[in-house]
Amino acid sequence: ARSFADIGDIIRGKDLYLGGNTKEKRQRQKIEDNLKEIFENIQSSNGELERLPLDKIREYWWDANRKEVWKAITCSAATGNKYFRGTCGDKENTATQASHQCRCGDGKSKVGTHDSDRVPTYFDYVPQYLRWFEEWA
Repeated sequence: ARSFADIGDIIRGKDLYLGGNTKEKRQRQKIEDNLKEIFENIQSSNGELERLPLDKIREYWWDANRKEVWKAITCSAATGNKYFRGTCGDKENTATQASHQCRCGDGKSKVGTHDSDRVPTYFDYVPQYLRWFEEWA
């Protein structure tokens, strides 16, 4: 989930990590330049997005595609692998662990119609510095 959240931060332009050395900083800048170009292309190809600032387009893209990013990260996970917290279900006290390739449900539902398509974490919406506190505490 932390890697997933970090990817979300990078895509949305909210990553606080600036790189420790010159090589890392150059790589980070190259990634940022590529993402900026990608989102400018998305913006120019969709008339409805032309008035929005790039940071809003990046947020919109992440919100629309985070499920697909999660699937890409977990697609090779074994069927019995479980997400470390109970996050499937509507109630916190009865939530179950995501156990089908770290996804909710049994994985047999139609796309978009069931919990099997849901990302079992909202860490990507927790500010990065707070995730760091939890990770390093």
